[in-house]
Amino acid sequence: MEIAEIGEFGLIDRLTKDTKSQNISTKYGIGDDCAVLHYPDSEVLVTTDMLMEGVHFDLTYIDLQHLGYKSAMVNISDIFAMNGTPRQLTVSLAISKRFSVEDIEQFYLGLHMACDKWGVDIVGGDTTSSFTGLAISITCIGEARKEDIVYRNGAKETDLICVSGDLGAAYMGLQLLEREKAVYYAQVDEAKKKGDKKALEELSHFQPDFAGKEYLLQRQLKTEARGDIIRRLREADIHPTAMMDISDGLSSELMHICTQSHVGCRIFEKQLPIDYQTAVMAEELNMNVTTCALNGGEDYELLFTVPIGDHEKIQDMEDIHLIGHITKQSLGHVLVTRDDQEFELKAQGWKSLF
Repeated sequence: MEIAEIGEFGLIDRLTKDTKSQNISTKYGIGDDCAVLHYPDSEVLVTTDMLMEGVHFDLTYIDLQHLGYKSAMVNISDIFAMNGTPRQLTVSLAISKRFSVEDIEQFYLGLHMACDKWGVDIVGGDTTSSFTGLAISITCIGEARKEDIVYRNGAKETDLICVSGDLGAAYMGLQLLEREKAVYYAQVDEAKKKGDKKALEELSHFQPDFAGKEYLLQRQLKTEARGDIIRRLREADIHPTAMMDISDGLSSELMHICTQSHVGCRIFEKQLPIDYQTAVMAEELNMNVTTCALNGGEDYELLFTVPIGDHEKIQDMEDIHLIGHITKQSLGHVLVTRDDQEFELKAQGWKSLF
């Protein structure tokens, strides 16, 4: 069904008809000029992300349901990165004519799956037309007690540097998808040049062989916010001194913490958590796996610092890895390699602007 058949308000009604509030702070959701939220005893956290087709995502290899899921998760992740609890979400879309009503419903299905996982209410948004593809703007609202909020500027000398999960897999998943996309279009171009209709027909059912690389694809296409790590830290009575989620690469995020906290850092290559599939893919592509782990981005793991007194608590926690420690600012930002050489750590994360 074309969106023009039901119009903007018909589309909104169709997408939001089954939306129900899960949080007592949601006093009034979709249906008026504004949502009404009530936070009597907490600080309000607000984060916004803009995702543009052709810049942040490629619909050649991500379907709309996964895109909706990922779009919500990257915002929910920001609330967790402040040690907060996500509560509400607003969604704005700019949609071109090539998308049907059913396409946008698939996107919303992914949104709802992500929100339901973390008990988040969709409370509003906007839709408009686009001449250049799909644009997505999502705002997530959360809450936290004033004393619980963790900023980037709280790291202190001798603090331990920790990271959840593993690094570089999302970037390797992207490289894998881009490689197969290039192969596909090269074969299409060759078939067109030869006028080979049979080959073009066969290519319409093109399916790359991703056997053994499923984890890399999952990390790229099905982003997960690490609310489970926040829960474990709270249960262990560990309060991070500084924290960020890893969207642009470990090195970039660590440099943000160091700059805003006015400290240096020392991390160890041998302690970086890297999945086996990531290492194999990096070797296959003739890429340095440590560089991928440091600069790849889109891991959406949590990078945080904790006081050295929490060492015993943190070292035994599942899926949390101690990778280094905070130093004096004058000592700089150092990566210690597996053979004990020292290099200056540089922020080389992904940049979307010119």
